[in-house]
Amino acid sequence: MSQKNNFSTRLHTVKYVFLLLFSIGTVTNTMLAQTVDYTEYTGEVLDTDSKKPLIFATLTVENTNVSTITNSEGQFSLKVPKEYTENNVTIAFLGYKTKQIAISELDEEKNKIYMTEFAMALSEARIDAPNDAEKLVFETLNRKGDNYLDESTVMTAFYRETIKKRRTNVSLSEAVVNIYKTPYSSKKTDALELYKARKSTDYTKLDTVALKLQGGPFNTLFVDMVKYPDYIFTPETLAYYDFSFDTSTRVNDQLIYVIEFKQKPEIIDPLYNGKLYIDAENKILTRAIYSLNITDKRLASQMFVRKKPRNAEVWPTEVSYRVDYREKNGKWYYGYSNVLLEFKIDWDKRLFNSIYSMNCEMAITDWERNTNESYPKYKDRMKSSIILSDEAIGFADPDFWGEYNIIEPEKSIESAIKKIQRQLRKNKSTSGATAR
Repeated sequence: MSQKNNFSTRLHTVKYVFLLLFSIGTVTNTMLAQTVDYTEYTGEVLDTDSKKPLIFATLTVENTNVSTITNSEGQFSLKVPKEYTENNVTIAFLGYKTKQIAISELDEEKNKIYMTEFAMALSEARIDAPNDAEKLVFETLNRKGDNYLDESTVMTAFYRETIKKRRTNVSLSEAVVNIYKTPYSSKKTDALELYKARKSTDYTKLDTVALKLQGGPFNTLFVDMVKYPDYIFTPETLAYYDFSFDTSTRVNDQLIYVIEFKQKPEIIDPLYNGKLYIDAENKILTRAIYSLNITDKRLASQMFVRKKPRNAEVWPTEVSYRVDYREKNGKWYYGYSNVLLEFKIDWDKRLFNSIYSMNCEMAITDWERNTNESYPKYKDRMKSSIILSDEAIGFADPDFWGEYNIIEPEKSIESAIKKIQRQLRKNKSTSGATAR
């Protein structure tokens, strides 16, 4: 098969990721239905010396699957079931010494956790790895059956998507979902089931464009590169990249090889550039951060834009991805992913253009073995019609999330939610007065 035909097939696959639509089904899973007493701990994770926030640091309750992640301001909210309050919490961040703190030593509010950067010896900082970076990537992806979860699980995940016009939030949607995760060695696609969702949208700030993200949580799920390698690397497309070793680092006190990849100069179709973080001893992908080459903006537009106004041209200006994996008892699994899509809209007969960004992220907050190999019925799965911002119900319920861990919102998002809550209370009060 020619290179062009190979790429055309892959391009169709990439489009499929972002154009999927899924609907809401009835949830019966007991993992999310149970009520658990918990204590909530909030705070931030910071660098010891610079005091800068550490973004996407992972906090995990020791000997459990309960975890959360810090937001873009280093802040966290961790809800710990009462039965685990005598455990420790483990804090991990790439390039820093892993830290353990007894949960009993934490305050319920305003904790400041300081992390110390790992000082690597010069011999470690130099590259001490196989000469063939491409071969290492290929071997790593082929060892998923040995290094990643080899059993079916049901994962609880928190999902958030935001749409901004420049710096202004115009749409916020959040959900708790069940992920019926199949073994990493299986080619069977994971199933998703919606448990709770809420949203706010102010389309008055969107010009004449009702910008919406199709696919919801599936956009982040398919960034799980180990489970779904064909969305970025296939045996054929590996040859389209140049791989090289960057400076090594450490995570959880393990030496990590950093592999940089970028598409070859002679390849004109849009592929990816980024870095892979591979456990040196066991050849395990622990993290990937990469972006799409959007030099050909017309082709990139075809990949992501379903509809647009006739009097406008829509171009993606940034498309970037991130996926992090976590480890328990020697087995790794998908823990967090993030997708950022930024678009520019050029309007006919307008002096200024519009800039929009769409960001979605999903974090695994708990999981358990799916011992019965049970999966939701087809009618209960997220199907091919959901746009989460159209389906979610609003921010009116202050106890909406209950005991489920979420990613702490950024200040701008939190302010937007509070503003909407005030407006809802005001509208309710006005309606009550009219009724009298």
